[in-house]
Amino acid sequence: MSDAPVVDARGTRCPVPVIRVARATKDLSPGSTVVLLADDVAARSDVPAWARMRGHALTLDDEGSWTRYTVVVGATAARST
Repeated sequence: MSDAPVVDARGTRCPVPVIRVARATKDLSPGSTVVLLADDVAARSDVPAWARMRGHALTLDDEGSWTRYTVVVGATAARST
């Protein structure tokens, strides 16, 4: 996981964090991981909703004033088949 690309969207506001992580995952294969760093409170609902709609698995880790979102591309879709 240390090789996962990191998208640092701290200091940006909705919808920028979701747009940036969506761009980062666009051409990745299922099972690939991307880490998003964001401090926008709207991202707490926007990123999980986006991940659900796209079939990605997501974990959130609070890191003080910001959150680390770890996205596994296509992981929920892969589990259902």
